[in-house]
Amino acid sequence: SPSPSPRKKSRSPAGYAAPSKYAHLPELQDVLAPNLICIFIGLNPGITTSTTGHAYAHPSNLFWKLLHSSGITTRRLHPSEDGSLPELYSLGNTNIVSRPTRNGSELSKKEMDDSVKVLEEKIGRYRPEAVSLVGKSIWESVWRKQKGKAIKKEEFRYGWQDDGERMGKSGEWEGAKIFVACSTSGLAASLSVAEKERIWRELGVWVEKRREERGRDNIEEEV
Repeated sequence: SPSPSPRKKSRSPAGYAAPSKYAHLPELQDVLAPNLICIFIGLNPGITTSTTGHAYAHPSNLFWKLLHSSGITTRRLHPSEDGSLPELYSLGNTNIVSRPTRNGSELSKKEMDDSVKVLEEKIGRYRPEAVSLVGKSIWESVWRKQKGKAIKKEEFRYGWQDDGERMGKSGEWEGAKIFVACSTSGLAASLSVAEKERIWRELGVWVEKRREERGRDNIEEEV
């Protein structure tokens, strides 16, 4: 009888990694200031980002490329320039989970959901006009904590969310508008580069407009 064909080894995805696995790596410092136009909220620092101390530092990550092509920044910044975002463009950066991992699958949903409260408090403290969630899973966590249930497939969409969907509401402040952007990770391949650029350009048009309006307001105040 013919010998059975050898089984192919299936590559199982990396599972949850306990915080102790990467405890030797530093967390990424937030780049924040009050009253920014937009704060970007990433998932968590990757290994390259953690070791360099700069956001979205892995060469395959499209964050800085998409910021430029969308018009959010007037030139393509190097990750080492992340600290200049508030001064140059009235932008900021933080993450939903602060601890580094090799990839997002090493985080748990509970860990992400439990981090939303701190994130909401942070947004309420700095009060940006808008936040951009850099990845679908971040919005899913925020949605679960805000509404107490999972988002349905037909409820999800990239781009601006309903005006009632805001983050950081506190007292008299209505909160920051929410824009859900696609992940910029090189591992995220469900969307084409053209689709990613289209999503990010929608945010870019708004940021360009607000930056122009703020500049005009500053000129009028000086006069």
